[in-house]
Amino acid sequence: MFKFAQFLTKIIKNSFMRRIRLGLVFIIALIAASSCISNEKIIYLQNLEGNDSIPDGELITYEIPEYKLQYNDIVDVNIQTVDDMIQNGFNNKSTSMAGMNQMGNIASQTGGDLYYTTGYTVDNEGKIRLPIVGEVEVKDKTLEEARIAIEEKLRVYVTSELYVKVKLGGIRYSALGEFRRPGKFVVLQDRMTIFEAIANAGDLTTVAKRSDVLLIRQYPEGTKLHRIDLLDREIVKSPYYFIQPNDQIYVEPMKVRETGTGENTAQSLALIFSGISAMALILNLIK
Repeated sequence: MFKFAQFLTKIIKNSFMRRIRLGLVFIIALIAASSCISNEKIIYLQNLEGNDSIPDGELITYEIPEYKLQYNDIVDVNIQTVDDMIQNGFNNKSTSMAGMNQMGNIASQTGGDLYYTTGYTVDNEGKIRLPIVGEVEVKDKTLEEARIAIEEKLRVYVTSELYVKVKLGGIRYSALGEFRRPGKFVVLQDRMTIFEAIANAGDLTTVAKRSDVLLIRQYPEGTKLHRIDLLDREIVKSPYYFIQPNDQIYVEPMKVRETGTGENTAQSLALIFSGISAMALILNLIK
């Protein structure tokens, strides 16, 4: 009777150990299958299946719609008369180059606007307020249309030759989510692609979901949300290839972040070996 009990206990124990080993193999296979992130999920500008292939070297043409000024935009207005040009040259600026560089450094560090203190902000009524001439309606106008409107106002007070230049106070945008350096940025240029914006924020992390990026864009009538696939080369032809002032770019993480598995083979193997070591320790304790 005692020997039979020992035999039965051994069978049960072997069956239990077999199940544990099978469970361990299943866990390892599951981790190995789902952990690594393939190159297809992180390589930009691919010729994806189902789309017309765009070969390297092909000229891609596009039309960039002129940006229309909106609420909270900052406009840099430079006004010169003939006397100003004769006395100070063509680049008449009240702010010195050293001062501009200092303000630029502060703006880049704080996420602020270089022209916030020197430019003119479009108020909630769509107007900017200039010295002497007063309020000028600029909302829903292009930069050229705003320049003409400002010059017409100035003609009441200035009879000599006049030169007016209107520019945006840089491109402001926000990068949120799976960026290596998320935050608010101001870039002092007139045009910027979405890849330049991503590079300026330190590029995306390995677990960033590049195939489903959310672009939040402001329009004169309100805000719209657009989905963008950065893996698809067709993005170069889309109206979202160039970002606009006040754009917000949000990138979600892949499922691998949720499951906590490795981002690459080395991390995945480390997780697997850690799991094996833990299971081996448990089996030794059971024995």
